[in-house]
Amino acid sequence: MTPKINGRLSARSMAFVLAGGRGSRLKELTDNRVKPAVFFGGKARIIDFALSNALNSGIRKMSVATQYKAHSLIRHCQRGWNFFRAERNEYLDILPASQRVEENKWYVGTADAVTQNIDIVDSYGIEYILILAGDHIYKMDYEIMLRQHVDTNADVTVGCLTVPREEATAFGVMHVDENYRITQFLEKPADPPSIPGDPKHALASMGIYVFKWSFLRELLLVDAANPDSTHDFGGDLIPEIVKNGKAQAHRFNDSCVRHDPKAPAYWRDVGTVDAFWRANIDLTDFTPDLDLWDTNWPIWTYSESVPPAKFIHDQEDRRGSAVSSLVSGGCIVSGTEIKKSLLFTQVHTNSYASLDQVVALPYVNVARSARLRNCVIDRGVHIPQGLVVGEDPVEDAKWFRVTEGGVTLITQSMIDARAAKL
Repeated sequence: MTPKINGRLSARSMAFVLAGGRGSRLKELTDNRVKPAVFFGGKARIIDFALSNALNSGIRKMSVATQYKAHSLIRHCQRGWNFFRAERNEYLDILPASQRVEENKWYVGTADAVTQNIDIVDSYGIEYILILAGDHIYKMDYEIMLRQHVDTNADVTVGCLTVPREEATAFGVMHVDENYRITQFLEKPADPPSIPGDPKHALASMGIYVFKWSFLRELLLVDAANPDSTHDFGGDLIPEIVKNGKAQAHRFNDSCVRHDPKAPAYWRDVGTVDAFWRANIDLTDFTPDLDLWDTNWPIWTYSESVPPAKFIHDQEDRRGSAVSSLVSGGCIVSGTEIKKSLLFTQVHTNSYASLDQVVALPYVNVARSARLRNCVIDRGVHIPQGLVVGEDPVEDAKWFRVTEGGVTLITQSMIDARAAKL
């Protein structure tokens, strides 16, 4: 075992965030933006969680690899993450797939996204690299994972969730020994192996990896020369290390940042409309599992300069009110009853309308007398006067997307198509 090194390992590390995936299960929410750029929690974007974890962990060198419909993601990073100073050896670079290696070659896998930018990573002069997925909601201290990587002298350390065995069939699963050394990496196994001493649970990959850069660099070059490789971390590199090197599992429970020691380890893949709606609505709970108010581990993001939220009218059937809800800056709640809902920046609602368990993305406008329940409303949608959604799923499905969980997704193109036929 290598000796412990004094000082924070994060100071000698970089975070490489993979943010190129479309996220097609979010349906129309990713028609114009990549999944990591999807809004979350009233102010933030999904990618802010990975970037904030890195920043709060002490990492000051970051790269974000983009590919699919990246404009809104790039603009968000430029506006919200522009406080890094190169003279202090701080960087956040945006790395679009730009045919840097050869003409007509985009990123063809997660590992290839790093391979094509080896020269940029070299220029940082770092010792360790964290490979992060940019599309999950969680709080994690990466320094703890880095320390385990060094202390166990691993070739790769894989961040892992502890999940019930019956749920692990949807993940890449780690089969580990009693020291949490990975002996097998199984992709969506029908019979997931359990954790030693815990037969009811399995270890599922979070898509988070720690490497020593010199080791990964050599591995990437070998992989790039292999015509049979898909150039993917989970599909190629990690199984290779499990077979011929030392792969170590890191339990998320050990590094999860909690607002209360008794709180559960919070991690969400908001990759479906139902999961996205549920995770946002959960924030309206009296004590949500995800604490966005924790100033010790803040979620950094781009904050627009907007006035405070405003509630107007105080008549019996025309009262601007919100109960068990999150209402962001710039919102105007005019004579609308809002219950257990989340309103993003600059949402305006009008008299006699009602919103119940609604997630309204920025710049939504709800006209008079609309009744909305169990909805996700995309950015900039204008809800017409008197529209009723969430009471008749058969009628809703004629015009909008209704999920298996009974959530209705509304976009402006759906509203326009409905208006053209009525």
